[in-house]
Amino acid sequence: MAFDAVAVRCLIQELNSHILNGRIDKIHQPEKDEIVLHIRTFTDNYKLVLSASSAHPRIHFSENSKKNPMTAPMFCMLLRKHICGGKIIAVEQAEFERIVKISIESYDELGDLTTKYLIAEIMGRHSNIILTNQDMKILDSIKHVDFTVSSVRQVLPGLEYMLPPTQNKINLIDLTSETRIDFSYPGNADKALLNTVAGISPLTAREIVYRCFGRTDINTSELNTNKKSALKVELIKFAEEVRGNIFNPCIITDVSTGKALDFSAVTIEQYENIASIKSYDSISALLDSFFNIRDMHERMRQKSADLVKLLNNNIERVSKKLVILERTLKDAENKDKFKIYGDLITANIYKISEGMNSVEVENYYEPELPIIKIPLDALMTPSQNAQRYYKKYNKAKTAETEAAKQLEASHSALDYLESTLTAVENSETEADLNAIRTELITEGYLNRKTNPKKQRKNTSKPLHFVSSDGFDIYVGKNNTQNDYLTLKLANSSDIWFHTKNIHGSHTVIKLGLDKNVPKTTIKEAAQIAAYYSKARESSQVPVDFTQIKNVKKPNGAKPGMVIYDYYNTIYVTPKEPSKEQ
Repeated sequence: MAFDAVAVRCLIQELNSHILNGRIDKIHQPEKDEIVLHIRTFTDNYKLVLSASSAHPRIHFSENSKKNPMTAPMFCMLLRKHICGGKIIAVEQAEFERIVKISIESYDELGDLTTKYLIAEIMGRHSNIILTNQDMKILDSIKHVDFTVSSVRQVLPGLEYMLPPTQNKINLIDLTSETRIDFSYPGNADKALLNTVAGISPLTAREIVYRCFGRTDINTSELNTNKKSALKVELIKFAEEVRGNIFNPCIITDVSTGKALDFSAVTIEQYENIASIKSYDSISALLDSFFNIRDMHERMRQKSADLVKLLNNNIERVSKKLVILERTLKDAENKDKFKIYGDLITANIYKISEGMNSVEVENYYEPELPIIKIPLDALMTPSQNAQRYYKKYNKAKTAETEAAKQLEASHSALDYLESTLTAVENSETEADLNAIRTELITEGYLNRKTNPKKQRKNTSKPLHFVSSDGFDIYVGKNNTQNDYLTLKLANSSDIWFHTKNIHGSHTVIKLGLDKNVPKTTIKEAAQIAAYYSKARESSQVPVDFTQIKNVKKPNGAKPGMVIYDYYNTIYVTPKEPSKEQ
């Protein structure tokens, strides 16, 4: 990601123009590595997010809200004690690093006016949020770093705050025509810039090379004296733009997939026709848009890790059981051979003597009366050998009957587990995961004691969208909701959707008084059903749809499992709904 020192400088400019002299009204900590400051100015209110997430560290204004824990974490309580009600007197970038230092004036316990510093370090897995006093002594941090984590720099209460060690590079904003740039670095020219200049990201380095040569893959071995001079001039020109706070926040989006690839605080041209560039007036609006979905997915991935592991383990177990059952059924196909052997031994018992290893007899079960050789146990009497084959026959017959029953139940269990795994992967809130946990407890896959004794009431509800034609569309987020949606909420004439032979959510169009559903609404509902399925990343996904009266739930079927008939199929490309009510 291009959250380099250039982006931080752009962000500092925005923060200073909005929250300088503002007061911190509220402080929340919705995640273990993220805090939210509610800041009140004379004209506006702002919500400032500071995240030390290893995957998506950042700081920006946000319009989105997260659910806060019932009991505030210790770091949040400490921040409330020291800086809640405080006045923001400065927002600075430390040493042109990815570090934001917010100076806050507040009164201490004795009523004296003091200055505290809230420092956000945006450095990948080393990201942190640190509170210090006016003497730069660390009061606490959202992540403690002791000598077992880093032998170079510890971040612990009571220690003096120190900046991270430098990388012996030249700061971008300190570049002049006299600065020497080392182009001897082997590889592409952008790598040489990254190796020499501090504060730029790989994306920014490639952009500087592209602006100079019209391509990004030029190697340092191709650089003669003139080309080196041209690249240095372009680099200094870029540095002057940054020093002059000339920014153009933008998001780079893949034209073919529509996915956001990266973001930048400056204009990006290197992708040409491969990607589209969307500019933003505010870098905070850009960061909020770029990270909101990514961070939500990452945190949901972390919070659902135990469920994913549980479901995958059960899927693996059931899959192995299916292999054994299918092998048992295949072996049982020859069960009649054992009965024939027992009958033939009994019919020819006068020919068999004790100690024989085999006997050849006529098979009177076949018209040609062929001679067959029957293996015998030399330690058994002829009668015992016949009984041994009858037992094999009965055992195989019983195994076949039981295996057939268990095979059907195992297929049903596998379908349920895979559909539940899809629901977990598509979950968007912790309430969704808690609803799935409750369902798994009911089904016996999860032990109740692993959940808190006092569980908060499940508030997860089916998703609700409105089509472009004004029809209500509902989507179940787990198997229990799928049953509720299909069997209780929907009326017999409502239209039901589900991906064909693909695990996914039940989707229903509520007709109300208008029974004439336009084709556009049918397509939109099918796209939603495809999006909330295992085939979310595919194209031309088959989606079946029919009236609710044609959907039935078999007796004893697991949650979310139904059968249907008299349906039509439409092929659509999954599309995320734009309007959720």
